[in-house]
Amino acid sequence: MSGISHLFSGMRASSSGLAAERIRLDVIAKNLANAETTRTPEGTPYRRQEVWFEPLLQRAENGAVEVRGVKVGGVQSDFATAMERILSPGHPDADADGYVTMPNVNTTHEMVDLISASRAYEANLSAQESFVAMAERALRLAQ
Repeated sequence: MSGISHLFSGMRASSSGLAAERIRLDVIAKNLANAETTRTPEGTPYRRQEVWFEPLLQRAENGAVEVRGVKVGGVQSDFATAMERILSPGHPDADADGYVTMPNVNTTHEMVDLISASRAYEANLSAQESFVAMAERALRLAQ
């Protein structure tokens, strides 16, 4: 693989990271926005969403499989975290005993995830900018 191919490979990898982290940021924002939503269109409290990543694989010239980036494997509901029930008899979604089932969104956890996703996005953006600067220098040298 030539030097310029390595450069573009790195650009594609950081670009895939940017795209994946952007989706993660959107999901976290949706979780935070629905932290108090006790009734969705389905009639149930909002359930926290989680994003998982998968490697982008490509077969190399020698037949080996190489990781070329990352992609979102999917977004799924978090069924592992319990929904909290709070006593609020006047709430429109309260049950017969006056309890309301709240979403399983922990805003502190979401803020930590938001910072992590934001930092990962910034790191991929910085790498992308470095690749662009290297490509510009390579083009100037080729002139």
